[in-house]
Amino acid sequence: MEENPQVFFCCCEGNYCNERFTHLPDLVAIGNRVKIRLPPRGLSLVNVLVYSLLPLCVLSLGLVLALWMYRRRKPPYGHVDLGEDPAVTPPSPMVGLKPLQLLEVKARGRFGCVWKAQLLSEYVAVKIFPIQDKQSWQNERDIFMTPGMKHENLLRYIAAEKHGSNLEAELWLIMEFHERGSLTDYLKGSTVTWSELCHIAETMSRGLAYLHEDTAISKGEGPKPTIAHRDFKSKNVMLRDDLAAVIGDFGLAVRFEPGKPPGDTHGQVGTWRYMAPEVLEGAINFQRDSFLRIDMYGVGLVLWELVSRCTDGDGAVGEYMLPFEEEIGLHPSLEDLQEVVVHKKMRPVLKDAWLKHPGLSQVCETIEECWDHDAEARLSAGCVEERISQIARTTAGTTSDCPVSTVTSVADDDDDDLPPKESSN
Repeated sequence: MEENPQVFFCCCEGNYCNERFTHLPDLVAIGNRVKIRLPPRGLSLVNVLVYSLLPLCVLSLGLVLALWMYRRRKPPYGHVDLGEDPAVTPPSPMVGLKPLQLLEVKARGRFGCVWKAQLLSEYVAVKIFPIQDKQSWQNERDIFMTPGMKHENLLRYIAAEKHGSNLEAELWLIMEFHERGSLTDYLKGSTVTWSELCHIAETMSRGLAYLHEDTAISKGEGPKPTIAHRDFKSKNVMLRDDLAAVIGDFGLAVRFEPGKPPGDTHGQVGTWRYMAPEVLEGAINFQRDSFLRIDMYGVGLVLWELVSRCTDGDGAVGEYMLPFEEEIGLHPSLEDLQEVVVHKKMRPVLKDAWLKHPGLSQVCETIEECWDHDAEARLSAGCVEERISQIARTTAGTTSDCPVSTVTSVADDDDDDLPPKESSN
């Protein structure tokens, strides 16, 4: 029966009683003829599809149009304009427009990604920061622009650029490119011989020693202040083709200039896994030497990574592992590291097999003095450089095949000749 226009009511009992529903239209008598009043027509399948899909099509078209307009407005990465924004971009060693072609993403980090790019006939690294991380970009650029920052074991700076405007802006740092990548990447895929270990360790500590020292005026640039890295780890050490180490990523670095405040010295920064115990427990003395000693703790961990992949030790070389990976896994929390490093005073294991090699045993001793729980007892970068250099000289010609008795006597003799332990002062 029809209760309201276009509304029909049917009453029945039992399961599925209305499964076969039929409608008997009303009969309207007109003269001698009977006209059947048809029920109102429902929506056809075509109408349903149109009403359903039309909004989706309009929305999709709008998104495609918006993306097309965004790409049209976004400045192309076809060139580097070294005079684009004098207020933001510092004076550059290059002049004029030089074509720059981004090739592939090589790494992603906390503040952005690093691209391999081609600048004329030279490959370069382009570190791209989003505008939200302007402070990190500006700090790293300022560190690179510090007088005296040119050193064979520090990453070479080429230019700093700003691309785009407003929220679409990107901040670029253009630096030299190293095909071998970081020390972490290299150790994951390769082992090192004793001589290679010494070469990497010596050049790495030489670069950090230069970063830590303040130098007089040289080459008309003015004096170089002491700089603490504050995020020293194997990921931030690049390798040249000859395996010489090059230190990079100065986004958290801080300068100590006479008569000037050091800037942002917020204590708990860096990578948790490589944080010194005093950083983990928030008990930092905000003095220059304290920050240098924090770097030296990281040096101890990186040296441990090198030793763990050295083929000259006694026994097989295991797979590459990060410091503390065996103890607390790949993704430790800050609380995990505080428990292990601060409260239990644990450090990555120095295996007995390493101590049977005349050189590795002395490197292990140096490692222990770098990651000492007492910050004031840690070695300086200059002392580590001198230690590694002397260990390499005194063990030249020895191999891991030496009898244990011979190794012990050599090690005992060499201990007397090691450079004296120095504070990181």
